[in-house]
This record gives sequence, C-alpha cells and structure tokens, in this order.
Amino acid sequence: MDLTDPQRHGAVSIRLIRQKDARVLQHELLSNRSWLRPWEATSPDGPVSMDMRLGVRRLLQQYRDGAGVPFVTEWDGQIAGQLNVWGISRGSLASATIGYWVSERFAGRDITPTAVALATDICFRELRLHRMEICIRPENKASLRVVEKLGFRYEGLRRRFIHIDGDWRDHYAFALTREDVPEGVLARWTSGRAPQDAAAIPPSDRLPA
Repeated sequence: MDLTDPQRHGAVSIRLIRQKDARVLQHELLSNRSWLRPWEATSPDGPVSMDMRLGVRRLLQQYRDGAGVPFVTEWDGQIAGQLNVWGISRGSLASATIGYWVSERFAGRDITPTAVALATDICFRELRLHRMEICIRPENKASLRVVEKLGFRYEGLRRRFIHIDGDWRDHYAFALTREDVPEGVLARWTSGRAPQDAAAIPPSDRLPA
C-alpha cells in the first residue's frame, strides 16, 4: 500500500504527512491553542518547538527509519488534524501507539474514531503489527468516547505516565490485537459489532475526570 494515497471512509480520509502540510498544520495548532493545550505532550526539560516545518521533517525521518507513521486527517479534503502511529516495535512485540488531535471546528463529526479505525486497520493489515495501544488522560472525555465507540479494550491505569500540559499525567491504557478484529476495526464499528463495554473502566481505577 502507498501510504501517500488517501485511505477514506465517507468524508474522512488519512494520508501520509507531506512537507507542504506544515503551513496549514502550524496555522491549525496556533489557532487552537486553548482547545489543544490540555492534551498536548510537553517536556520536563523545557519548551517544545512549535515549528511545524521542523516537526514534519522529524516525523518523516521517523517514518523512513520505521519508527512511526505520521498521518494527516482530512474532512472533505480539508486538513482537520493529525494522527501519529509512534513507537513502532518489531519482532516479538510488533506493536505501536496511536496519538491524535483534531481542530475544534471539526469536532463532533466522528473524524477521530474514523481516522483511528483506518490507521489501526493499516497497521494490522499492511504493516503486520499485532497490537495497537491508545493512552488517554482521565479528563479527556472526547478521547474516551473514541475508544468506547471502536471497542478498544481497557488494560489499566498508568500513573504519571506522559508529560502533558506541563506535568506528569496519569493515563488510562486501551488496546486491540489483530485477533480481536479479524474483519477490521472500521468494518466492526460501522456494522455495529464493536463491543460496547470493552473500554469500561473498573471502579478501582477511576480517577476524577
């Protein structure tokens, strides 16, 4: 599969990021600061560069190195956000993690669950990965709805796991393996077969949201 070709479902598509996307992505990031800041990765070592030209170059280098797959998400041909498959491990793990963001003006259109389903299917079928993980802050209700819709399985609480918005934040971990979705994540969801309670968080792990 050529990942530069858009993979689409309805008005939503994902494709490999291009260097010329940097200007549009930078505009979206800067104009959505209050919307995105609570969920953005930061660094305990100091400010992170907002230069998307440099950021896209780094993402494409990771792609060439086999460490990640950086996608842009689009709605009817307009860039709506990003979805990054990162931390790809081969061999006995064959796993990766998904992270994403969407601009506020595109929220509420099922763009993120559709993009996550498309990307996970690519990772299972084309990249031959075995396990995909998504880690979400307890406060991020919109992202929790994504894994609920797609039937990702809850796998536990990770204390002070990722540096987000200036501090180490707890995260809930969710995952799917290839055997969970032989028909594909997108097909399972759109046909109404995604389990409704797979992402349920047990009372013992629930944190204030």
